[in-house]
Amino acid sequence: MTRDELQVRVDRLEGLVRRLEDQLAIYQLLATYSPAVDSRNEKATAALWASDGSYDFGGVPLIGAAEVGGLVNLETHKAYVEEGCAHVMSLPLVAIDGDRATATGYSRVYLRSDDGWKVERASANRWELVRTEAGWKVASRINRMLDGTCGGPELLAKAVDPSLCEGSKP
Repeated sequence: MTRDELQVRVDRLEGLVRRLEDQLAIYQLLATYSPAVDSRNEKATAALWASDGSYDFGGVPLIGAAEVGGLVNLETHKAYVEEGCAHVMSLPLVAIDGDRATATGYSRVYLRSDDGWKVERASANRWELVRTEAGWKVASRINRMLDGTCGGPELLAKAVDPSLCEGSKP
């Protein structure tokens, strides 16, 4: 193997390791969301977002890390936690493009009831992420209910074939 061939191989391996490190960091970031919100940890929730990041769950979007972190103090969220809830995410489909990435997957909220646990809501999620000096952060999260309307399936379609949704909005 020549020196040039060895350098090409090392460069390729370094690129592969960086992509794997990025993907693992993104998985860890997204996996932190559920324990943060289910423990009502405002600081940990806010720390997942970029300072100007947003969370659009179908109503008025939350803008900025502090506002997103404050979602754990919404009356509806507090009631979920008091009744017993679990936010559960699926393993997302991740696409990394340099210092930006998207992660698309499902989330469910389980709520305790008298006869066990029930799925309170099932949603499609699109996370847009950005690499910062502090690591990967959420730039935007869009969450749409899987309730028969087009919003959820359109978010999912963007992950597998972006051309299917050109010009559409979730």
